[in-house]
Amino acid sequence: MTDHYQQALKQIIDTGNYRRLPTPRQVELNFSSNDYLGLSHNRQVIEAAYQAGLSNGIGATGSRLLSGNYDLIEQLENQIARDKNCEAALVFATGFQANTSVLSALLSKQPSLVFFDKLNHASLYQAVQNTDCTLVRYRPCDLNHLRDLLQKYAHDSSPKWIIAETVFGMDGLTVPLNDLKNLAEQHGAWLYLDEAHATGLYGSRGYGLSTTVDLPEKTIIMGTFSKAIGVSGAYIACPQTIKSYLINYTPGFIYSTAPSPMVIGGVVKAWDLIPTLNQERQRIHRLSDYARQKLSDLTVLGTQTNIIPIIIGDPLRVMEIKDRLLANEISVSAIRFPTVPKHSDRLRLAITAHHTQDDIDRVVKELSQ
Repeated sequence: MTDHYQQALKQIIDTGNYRRLPTPRQVELNFSSNDYLGLSHNRQVIEAAYQAGLSNGIGATGSRLLSGNYDLIEQLENQIARDKNCEAALVFATGFQANTSVLSALLSKQPSLVFFDKLNHASLYQAVQNTDCTLVRYRPCDLNHLRDLLQKYAHDSSPKWIIAETVFGMDGLTVPLNDLKNLAEQHGAWLYLDEAHATGLYGSRGYGLSTTVDLPEKTIIMGTFSKAIGVSGAYIACPQTIKSYLINYTPGFIYSTAPSPMVIGGVVKAWDLIPTLNQERQRIHRLSDYARQKLSDLTVLGTQTNIIPIIIGDPLRVMEIKDRLLANEISVSAIRFPTVPKHSDRLRLAITAHHTQDDIDRVVKELSQ
C-alpha cells in the first residue's frame, strides 16, 4: 500500500532534494535563524509571556468566535493597526495560515486578475491556486514588466490584485514600494504586501517597509511574529471592512483555535520593544554590507538586506557544504528546489544583531575552503 509513496521519496532522494528534520543541537555560530533581533531569548519578552499565561491560561480554549477571544489579543491588534497606519488588524496563528486563508477568502468571491511576483512565497502561490483567479506572473521585482502586463489587461473589467513581498526571504531583494504603489493606484488594483521579513527591520520605527510609503486605501499587509519579532504567529493589517469580511469568510480564522495567550503576551512586549532597537537594526545592516563585500567572489544575490543567498546550483553540493560547515560548528540554511527554481539551489546566510565581523570572517574563511 505504500509503494507509491516509497517511489515518490526515491525520486527526490535521487535528485538530492530529500528533506529530513535536522538533529537538534547547539552550534557556536548560527546563520540559519530568522530571530534577527534576538527577541526570542529576550528576558522582558519571556517574562511578559509568563505573566500572560498566569493571567489568561496557557491555551486560548477555542476559536476567536467562541471562547478564544481575550483582551490581550485585541490590544495587540489595535496597536498593530496604529503602527501600520491601517484601520484594523487581525491576528493569525502562522504566516502560512494567514496568507493561504486570507487571500483564498478574498479572491474566491469573484474571479480576478492576480499580478504576481515570480519570487513570492509558497503560501501566496497556494492561496491563488485555491481560487479560480487568473495568475499573471511578472519577473522578480521588475516593475517595468509589471507595468506592461497591467497595460495589456487594462481593458479587462475583472478586479485586479498585485501581490508581492516587500523583502524577499529567499533572494535578499526589496521591492521598489513607491513605484509599486503608483502602479496599483493607476490601475485601481488591490495591493497585497507580505512583510514577513520586513517587520521589525525596516521603517523609522522598525514596523516594516510599508510604513515608509503613503499606501492607498486598497492595501492589505501581512506580517509575521516569527522572524524579527522572535515569537510566532502573524497579522493582517487592512481596512475595517476587510477585517469584518475575513472574520466571516476565512475558514483558517473561523475554525482555528486562537493563539495561546502566552504567545500573544510575548508578541505584545516584543512589538513594544521594536522602536527601541534602532542600534540593533543599524548593526544588522552594517554587518550585512560587510558580509556581501567579503563574499563578492561568490555568486551572491540581493543588495540591501540581511538575507544573503549564495548560489551553488547543485542540491547535492549544497548539502555537502552545509554539512561541512556544521561539522565546524557553523549553521547555514540549505535552500533547494522546489523552494527556489531548479539550478539555483543555494546556501542562505541570515545576519542578526548578535553577529560580529569576526563571525562573518569565520564563515567566509570556511566557505573559501
